[in-house]
Amino acid sequence: MSVTDIKDKVVAITGASSGIGEATARRLAASGAHVVIGARREDRLQALAAEIGAAYAAVDVTRREDVQWLVDLARERFGRLDVLVSNAGVMPIGPFDELDVDAWERMVDVNIKGVLFGIAAALPVFREQGSGHFVTTASTAAYKVVPSQGVYAGTKAAVRMICEGLRQEADGTVRVTTVSPGFVNTDSPSHVSSPAVREQIREARDRMAIPPDAIARAIAFAIEQPRDVDVNEIIVRPTAQT
Repeated sequence: MSVTDIKDKVVAITGASSGIGEATARRLAASGAHVVIGARREDRLQALAAEIGAAYAAVDVTRREDVQWLVDLARERFGRLDVLVSNAGVMPIGPFDELDVDAWERMVDVNIKGVLFGIAAALPVFREQGSGHFVTTASTAAYKVVPSQGVYAGTKAAVRMICEGLRQEADGTVRVTTVSPGFVNTDSPSHVSSPAVREQIREARDRMAIPPDAIARAIAFAIEQPRDVDVNEIIVRPTAQT
């Protein structure tokens, strides 16, 4: 295997039943990777796994044991894990005055703790192997906060800082990439709890969103680099997005 090839790399992906995760699974599988996909919607996972020849596991990233099982499944099937793509995320955004504390907790549990559980599961494997790659989906909200997105932006900024801290501790053996998408044509607006904000997000998405495969291409670019090249941060947004 060439060090610049995706072919034969073992890649586990969370949040893989739709959107960016699904597009990433399709692109990497088409490039010859051994893909292991995880998400909560098992029916969609089964269909995707059958189509692209992937292994799969029903995974809720708020459960540490589920994320561990995804990593264990990759090693059981393929003997190793080369890349963990932590893509699962939610954005039930809304104004602070709505006091939707349940939504705040959900964003913290999925967007932050889900990433940390992935690190806890995969880092010992990467250390044992002497190589590995964390790829994490953040957001342009990690760089800019706007009304109604305070908590969401906070979780994504936290993820960006967690990944940068991890990179600094990687000792030249583990690569760390954070990919921050702008507006992408996914079903994310359906997660938005505030009806008014949900309509705003849908309008912006329909007007300028880029396809999920645009993000998948960026992820593939980071993965296919030689081992001595670590692409740390990638921002991918529509040309029309300010």
